[in-house]
Amino acid sequence: MSKVLVVDDSALMRRLLSTVLTQEGHEVTTARNGREGIERLIEWEPDVVTLDINMPEMDGLTALSLMMQARPTPVVMVSSLTEQGAQATIEALALGAVDFIAKPGGTISLSIDQIALQLLQKVRTAAQSRMRRPSTRPPLATRPVSTPNPAPVRAPSHAGTRLGTSAAALPGLVVIGVSTGGPRTLEDILPQLPANFPWPVLLAQHMPGNFTQAFAQRMDRLCALQVCEASTQMPIEPGHIYIGRGNTDMVVVERLGRLMVQPHPETPGHLWHPSVDVLMESAMRVMPAQKLVGVLLTGMGYDGARAMAELKSAGGRTIAESEETAVVFGMPSELIERGGASVVLPCGDVTRQLRHWIQKTA
Repeated sequence: MSKVLVVDDSALMRRLLSTVLTQEGHEVTTARNGREGIERLIEWEPDVVTLDINMPEMDGLTALSLMMQARPTPVVMVSSLTEQGAQATIEALALGAVDFIAKPGGTISLSIDQIALQLLQKVRTAAQSRMRRPSTRPPLATRPVSTPNPAPVRAPSHAGTRLGTSAAALPGLVVIGVSTGGPRTLEDILPQLPANFPWPVLLAQHMPGNFTQAFAQRMDRLCALQVCEASTQMPIEPGHIYIGRGNTDMVVVERLGRLMVQPHPETPGHLWHPSVDVLMESAMRVMPAQKLVGVLLTGMGYDGARAMAELKSAGGRTIAESEETAVVFGMPSELIERGGASVVLPCGDVTRQLRHWIQKTA
């Protein structure tokens, strides 16, 4: 079992989280705010930290940034379900946090069971994860006004076109699946795609519905391609990245000869959502395998491995992230073991491989 540092300004939350963790056999110590948390991090050297975002004296984002400098340690953020909490959580993942859990609603002492299993699972995963360097970008909300981040040059947007591009006219689709460690990994990949990248990108990132919109908004500010949450049916267009809405599955359908992406209720029998397998299978029903590329990145479990292995068998191409960069080498490892990876690459080489393949088919 692991040594876990619980940092939260609420005495009740500290007690409840500590109880859940100690009953599982973890050794736990606590801190009341970010400043105290940094001191305990250095003194006690925990294996994992759970870190609240909203705290007095020093907030969670500031504390996280300093922790990554003082002693890089896997951190699981404890986030509120508010829009502000979602935006702060996405910033925390960019700063180096491995994962997050959402605080239960209502009376915390009565609803702690809602997150107990999730907490234990994410702490176990974090303890086994590979630490990646945090983003060199400052949090978007705190960038100085005098030196604004230059907006990426974008491809023309056609999102408002009601019908969209015909299925026959679309040159192909890139399908990306990712889970734990995904937001930070994707910041090394998606912003490197140029504005003239000709294939639309469909992305299934395991994440609750309260957080995918904030994630899409952040990626849209960082990328040359247009990024949007697929919260309703919309046409699939070149120059766009579509992120599946949390608590749903994203599927590709054909309507009047046009390819559309739409949310679908969580598919029974699948453990993770938005499901990579469901997305990949739906794409294979409407596009030839030769016009599809599957990319399976960091994440716990096996979602996406089966469908992407089938894609490769049918003549499509796939990329599995290598163990050297994967925060959690679960999903890509499953794809490799099934013989479903055309290539195995560190995340920094994924964009180069996509551009190489797609230039050859242009």
